[in-house]
Amino acid sequence: MTDTLLTHFKRRWLTWLAMALLVVGLPAGCAVLQHKERELVFCIEPGQASWFRGLPAGVQELDLRPRSFTDGQSLHAWWWPAKRADAPAILYLHGVRWNLTGQLFRIEQLHAMGYSVLAVDYRGFGQSQGDLPSEATVYEDARIAWERFAQLQPVPSKRLIFGHSLGGAVAVELASELARQARQQGQPVPARGLILESTFTSLGDVAASVADTALPVRWLLSQKFDSLGKIADIDLPLLLVHGLDDRYVPPRFSQALFEAAQQPKTLLLVPGASHNNSMSLAGQRYRRAIEALL
Repeated sequence: MTDTLLTHFKRRWLTWLAMALLVVGLPAGCAVLQHKERELVFCIEPGQASWFRGLPAGVQELDLRPRSFTDGQSLHAWWWPAKRADAPAILYLHGVRWNLTGQLFRIEQLHAMGYSVLAVDYRGFGQSQGDLPSEATVYEDARIAWERFAQLQPVPSKRLIFGHSLGGAVAVELASELARQARQQGQPVPARGLILESTFTSLGDVAASVADTALPVRWLLSQKFDSLGKIADIDLPLLLVHGLDDRYVPPRFSQALFEAAQQPKTLLLVPGASHNNSMSLAGQRYRRAIEALL
C-alpha cells in the first residue's frame, strides 16, 4: 500500500477543507461532501494489484451474503487453513486502496508462521459487491466476517484479530463491540488477542498530521475512525506494531494507543520499517510477539 489515503490527504487537503467550509449547513452540500470524503478516505484501486501472481494452493474463496445484505451486495473472502488442523487463526482486516490481491504478501507471512487466516474485502473492494464504503459499512463487514471466522475457528482462545493501517481502526471497533457484548453477558471476550500494525488514533489526527495544519480537520470529517476513544475498553491482550520510518502514519499514534490501552499490551517499534514491511523486517521478533498473545 505504497500510496495510501494519507498521500491523497497531503495532495488535496486544501481543496477538501475549502469545499467543506462552502457547504456547511447545506444538507445537499453535506451529502456531496461526505461522498467525496469517502472517496478520498478509501481511494479504491480497481482490479488486481500489479504484483499479484495468483492465489497459493490451499486458499479457499468464500462468498458471504448475510440476510441483512440487499441484492448486489456480498463479501469476498479468502480462507487459508494452516497445515496443523488445531492451529490458531487470524481474522485479517486490511486498510485502504488495495483489495485482497494487494495484501497477499502479508497474509502469506502470517500463514508461514503457522496460522490459519481469514481475510475479507469490504464491500466496494475487489470482488466484494456493494457501493462506496463508509465507516459504518466496513464495521458491519468486519462483524459479518467475524461470524464466519468464529465458525471456521470454534475455539475462542485460538482466535486473533489483525488490522493493518485503517484496518486497525476496523479491528479496534470489532474488538470493542465483542468486549462490550461479553461484559453485558458476563462472559469472557470470545477472542485471544488483537494485533494492530501501522495504525492511528483517529482519522482526524492523521489528516491534521499529514496536512501539517492546525485547522480543525477532525470537526469536518464524517468518517471518524476514533480508535483512541475505544482502545481502553478492549479487554484483550494487545500487540501494537509500527515501523519507525513510516512516512504515512507516524509511529507516535501507535505509542498513544499503547499508553491508553489496558494491560497486557506490547509495543513493537521496528527500526527501518515503513508503513508496509514491519512484519518482514521484524522477523522473529514479530513472530514471538504474536505467540506471546497466545
